[in-house]
Formats: sequence, structure tokens, C-alpha cells
Amino acid sequence: MNTSDHGKLKNYLTAWNLSKPRLLTQTVTSHIYTVTYETETVILKLLSPSETDEQRGAVALRHFDGHGAVRLLRYDEGAHLMEYAAGDELVTLVQRGGDEHATRIIAQVIQQLHGAPQNIPHAGLVMLERWFDALFNKAGSDSQAGIDSIYVRSASLARRLLDDQREVRVLHGDIHHRNIRETPRGWLTFDPKGLIGERTYDCANTLCNPGPGMPELVHNEARLLANAAILADALALDLSRILAFTYVYACLNASWWLPHIHTKSAEDIVQWHLKIAGMIEPHVRRS
Repeated sequence: MNTSDHGKLKNYLTAWNLSKPRLLTQTVTSHIYTVTYETETVILKLLSPSETDEQRGAVALRHFDGHGAVRLLRYDEGAHLMEYAAGDELVTLVQRGGDEHATRIIAQVIQQLHGAPQNIPHAGLVMLERWFDALFNKAGSDSQAGIDSIYVRSASLARRLLDDQREVRVLHGDIHHRNIRETPRGWLTFDPKGLIGERTYDCANTLCNPGPGMPELVHNEARLLANAAILADALALDLSRILAFTYVYACLNASWWLPHIHTKSAEDIVQWHLKIAGMIEPHVRRS
């Protein structure tokens, strides 16, 4: 830890009356510690300068207020203090053969998130239409070049979905098996993106997961359709719209990584999501 980071940690320990810091991990956006706060072990996330995604996440956590998500205890532009979800990741259930059970748990978590009162200002969150900018930009450049790509086709569907959104909610935006952990309060999610849009969208990412490392599971068409049906039934959603949102989300995710396609990791992510989109496309066309 450099002097600046050490000073930042020390300042928050003093200002928020925290003790016993222990570094858990470091990411591109933050340094994450466990600390003691009012006798409880909680998470202190020190943010990188000018970090905006994490700020949206704090707004979303404040909105969810513990419904299906970790509680946000304190926050400002430089740090977040949160409930510690210390249990197993949901992916461990999948690894033990409980894939469908894990999907039912995800449905319960989404139900709790979307059941939070919708009575706070949405300032600081991102509208779902804007979230799809990368896909629309890629589709635009392909169309201009005369290429009828999967990006062009999915962007056309995305525009139709976004022009006809139903049951708009504050969304987590990044629901997957490694963003949900077991806690004394049940299974809770964390690290939301902080979006506003049709609640069906929160089903899309989970159907592209868990990954990487489980292509035989995630790239199985029967599994994807079965889990989509579980989510549709549990959340009273239209199955065809779940598949449609998953299709456009997979293409959106691929478009995010196209600028970095020269790296092996980015190429793998693009191909992972395009394979999922290719599986779903015939079902979307039929519907």
C-alpha cells in the first residue's frame, strides 16, 4: 500500500470509527477491507479517484435498503461501508450439481430487489436505454458498412424492447452466481450497476453465467431454456421477453469488449456471449 492509500484508509478508520482493517482484495475500482464497526465485521470499500460505476452502485444499494442486497451503512464519494456477505458464493451450489436450485434462489433475490419501495429519486442511476449505447454504436457502424451482423439484428430488437418497457424498476444490472452470497439474512447480492428499466433485464446476465469455466453448462441450449422458464414462472414474467433481453444483453456484453479484442481474455468474453446469443436467436425470431 502506498502512502496515499494508507492515509486514505487511516482517515476513514478515524472518521467512521472503524477498527481492525484487513485487506480482502484489490480491484480496478477499489481496495476492499474487512473492518469492525459497532462490534460487527463489515466491508470498507475505498474507491479509486473519479470512480463513477461504484457511485451508481451505492445509490442502488441505498434504494434496495437490504431487500435482497447487502445493506449500505455509510458512504461518500471516496468510500462505501457495507454489510459483509461472508458466506459461500452461489456458484458453489452450481458446482455441487444444484444449478436449477441456484436459479430459483436468483429468482427469489430478484423478487426481493424489485419489491423494494419505488419512492426515492432516481438521480445518479442510468436509464437502460443509455446502457445499450455500445451495442447501438456497433450496430450503426456495421449498418453503415453494409454488414448484416448479429449486432445489427440484436440492436433492432433492443430498440423495440426499450421503446416498450414494462414494470420499470431500479435494477441491479449485474445479477450472476458470483455476485450473490449466503449470509445470516439469506442469499444477498452486492456490486449493483445501478440502472433503471424493465425488470426483465435483471434475468439476462444470470442466463449467461456462471462463467468462465463452465461452457458445457452455460452453452447448453436446453439448460438455458429450462432456467429461463424457471425465472419466468417464479417472477411472473413473459418467457419470450426473458429470452429477448438475454439475447440483446449477450450482444451488448460482446460489444463492450470489442475494443479490447486484441487481448485473449477479451476475445474469449466476446465469443462466450456471441455463442449464447446464437443459441437464443432462433427462439427470438420465432417469437
